[in-house]
Order: sequence, then structure tokens, then C-alpha cells
Amino acid sequence: MRLYPAIDLQNGQCVRLRQGDFATAERVAADAVDSARGFAAAGAQWLHVVDLDGARTGAPVNRALIARIVKESGLRVQVGGGIRSRATLGQYFEMGVERCILGSAALKDPAFVEESINAYGARIAIGLDAKNGFVATEGWLDVSDVPLADMARRMEAMGVRTLIVTDIGRDGMLSGANAQQLAALASGVSCAVIASGGVRDLADLAALKAAGAAGVICGKSLYSGTLDLKEAIAAATDKADALNLDRFFEKAPLIPAVVQDEAGRVLMLAYMSRLSLQKTVESGQTWFFSRSRRALWHKGATSGHTQEVLSVRGDCDADALLLTVRQTGAACHTGAYSCFFDIVIGEEEGTP
Repeated sequence: MRLYPAIDLQNGQCVRLRQGDFATAERVAADAVDSARGFAAAGAQWLHVVDLDGARTGAPVNRALIARIVKESGLRVQVGGGIRSRATLGQYFEMGVERCILGSAALKDPAFVEESINAYGARIAIGLDAKNGFVATEGWLDVSDVPLADMARRMEAMGVRTLIVTDIGRDGMLSGANAQQLAALASGVSCAVIASGGVRDLADLAALKAAGAAGVICGKSLYSGTLDLKEAIAAATDKADALNLDRFFEKAPLIPAVVQDEAGRVLMLAYMSRLSLQKTVESGQTWFFSRSRRALWHKGATSGHTQEVLSVRGDCDADALLLTVRQTGAACHTGAYSCFFDIVIGEEEGTP
């Protein structure tokens, strides 16, 4: 799980809000660039930046300051707030921003979202801000009648790789992360889901990690001292991060996974999301993502015919996987050892 320290910009200052209310803006650091440098010195690799003025006006306001942060911090930066045009995207990417976050546009201009995804792929993330389970827009000033889960699935269908989900009611309150909401979303879509809002301490990080968060954004907790950045990075980092699993999902949120046994006999073909691959790596047993049910599934959870993972290999283009497993019982739901028993041409060489 990747940790993203946060900087929210208003009138050129580094501030934090409570529950998305602009009237509660509180300056939390003397200088945004110095804060970014401090995060880098503590071991952060990424930074989450929001142009609050841009979110409210619909156009970038703090772009020059963001350019300084990118240039002088050395961090990989993702930016949101006021990104409503292809021109703005181009300007941010030209200045070295790693990822741009589209928020209100996801609801109000889906054509722009689709165009952006087609043009920039994994460099586009969708920020879904929720209040009482519904999507909020325009810098959290308006709450729609669209359920959060429905919007997440719409974005997934467009090919979005990363969702950033903020619980407005908890944001800036240090009241604890909404791990339950995160778990429901992470297991129901193929996108990587980054959690935001309410994080207070290491216990919240552990809960979000267990819920399947690909990342977590921390702001108020770092500035108030309830969370130490070095300790947080150490707690958030896991085996999946060390293996850089994200590289397999730059082209699509789902990739095919061919499964074979120790003798090299092909057992099945299934699809993996980032979370299912992460759970496979961490548990040592296979997890996949069902395209029909739109949900994670653990091989053998009901049948007992589990697969112990012996190795995982990526292909030369990093868009397919080959897993070698120790199979227990039948791999196919029909009861056959292998799903590949329908001979089209050639002769069967014998399978158990």
C-alpha cells in the first residue's frame, strides 16, 4: 500500500479543511515547497496535491506553485482540482506531474473523462468524493443523487485504472478511516482504489491495508502529529509495493493469468486485478477477479480445490501473467483437472 502525504493549496498557502468546508481552512505549514521537501526527506516517494481554488473555480489557480513543488521536491506528484480541459492536462504533464485527478468532470463531463483516459491511460485518476454514500462535486459544494458505487463502476467501464475515494464527512476530522466503504469498493471494481479522509494513526493504515487499499492519502494526521510519516511509510509498505505490481496494470485494469501445475500442464485462464494479484502475492494462494460478477474470488474458497502459488511470471510486455501452482483436486468447475479438455485438433497426451 502506497502512502501519499497531502498538500492542499488555497491562495498559495498550505491549508487543511474540515469536511470539505472552505470556511474551515486552516494554514498548516509555512511553505508548501518546504513541506514537500520534508516529506521527501522522510522517505515519501509520492505527493498528493489539491488546488482548492481550482476545485471551486473550475480552472487551475495554483499551477505555478505546483510547478515549483514538482521541480524542487523530487517527488512523483499527483494533482487534482480544477482540471476540466485537455489543455490543462497537457500543461500539468509538461511540467512533470505524474498523474492528474479528474473530479467533478467524472459526473458532469464523461466524454472528457473518456477522452482523457484514451489519451493518457494510467496517468489519469478519478477522484470520487462521497457524502453519505453519494458523489459530491464542485469542490464538495454540491452533492449529487448518484451513489458512489455506481459511479465507481461507470469509471471502471471507461478503463480507469485508479480511483481516489474521499469520505467528506471524515476528511480533516481525524475520526478514523472508512475502511468498510473502501473494502466494498476495492472488491467490487478492478481499479486500484486509494483511500482518503479521516486517517488518524497506524491503526487506520492497518485497517485500510486489510480492506484492500492500493494507497492512502494522509494530511491532517501528519500536520497534527498523530501520525509519523516515517513510521507510516514503513507500516504501509508491503511485499506488493516492493515488487512494483502496478507495472502490470498500466494498459488495462484487468490482465489475463494463465495457471499451470508443477509439470507444466495448463490448468486454467482467469483474470487478475491489481488487488487480486496483491492478495495472491501476500497469501500464497490464487485470487482472481470475476468479469461477470464484478468481484474478487479466491480459487477453492467453496470447493476446497485451492492453488498454492509456486511462482509468478510476467510476460515481456507486462500485460499477462503465468502462475505455477500446486493444485489441490480439480482446477475446473466441471470437475476436470484442467479447464482445457476440449480437444480441437491433435491428440490428448494424458492428464490426471
